Amino acid sequence: MDERDDSPTVEQAAEAFAAELAYWREVRGLSKRGLALKMGFDPSYVSHVESGRHKPTGDFARRSEETLNAGKALWKRWLDYEAAKNRTAPAAAPPAPRRPEQPYATGSAIIVAHDGARLDFDGTHYGLTMRRLLRNTGSEPITRYLIRISVDRYPGEPERSNAHYREHPLTWDELALTATCHGETMKWQTKHDRDAFKEVWLLFENEQGRFPLYPGEEVWIEYAYSVGEEKWGRWFQRAVRLPTEHLEVELAFPADLDPAVWGTESSMTAEAAPLRTAPIRREEEGMRVFSWSTSTPALHARYRLEWRFRAGPERPTTQREIR
Repeated sequence: MDERDDSPTVEQAAEAFAAELAYWREVRGLSKRGLALKMGFDPSYVSHVESGRHKPTGDFARRSEETLNAGKALWKRWLDYEAAKNRTAPAAAPPAPRRPEQPYATGSAIIVAHDGARLDFDGTHYGLTMRRLLRNTGSEPITRYLIRISVDRYPGEPERSNAHYREHPLTWDELALTATCHGETMKWQTKHDRDAFKEVWLLFENEQGRFPLYPGEEVWIEYAYSVGEEKWGRWFQRAVRLPTEHLEVELAFPADLDPAVWGTESSMTAEAAPLRTAPIRREEEGMRVFSWSTSTPALHARYRLEWRFRAGPERPTTQREIR
């Protein structure tokens, strides 16, 4: 009898840990060398773990979790890795520890057929609208979808940034998060609520009923929120966490600010390099809009767009990332 096992392999679990480590390192504005030194490891060690040359250890996972304050995300990834190792160990090996909660139900499989982001700046606030076409290629209905919001006021200075957000935390009131599916309002639940980091489950339900995404179906979801300039800034980063067929980003700024935009891409095994194609610029009713897109982006790839305003006073550089 052939039974399907959806559990990650040892290599997949190690890659997932490496991707999580790279994500939190970038959120905290640390270089690989900087993180290694803060953890008390050889300067090259973090690079080796992120590239897959070294596998994570319990001591490394614990120290990275404490240093990056990752809300137990790194520790859970390491438990997944340990569980995967134990599943492939000889029968005499000790039993695998209980695996932590997985994002989606066993048997579910989401593909993002289209992923589009539109970021508008009015001079004081950024407004983000995300549209995603989700396809369920698994065998079970999907009832929720996870999104992430993180900000970092002072990249490269985690202590200063953390102090800033302790005094000025990102709040739900200012975000004013809204979400819809096929025109239906989606309820949402908080998974993590930290000063500079939020994780939210968008639920395929509302007060009128439920509308799960069933196997073989696809549906558009849209969500939007806003953040003041003092907490957002000039760095918008996308990380590919689910198989994605097409990804696009639009940035819209007042034309009188004379904005300039550039970008980089990176992965678990490659340092940041310039985007392979340049953003396309157009004028739109007093706004200057920059568009960039790519097809079949690699899983765990990261695409970052940055900008500056050549007219008007310069403001401190900040960074922003969405998942």
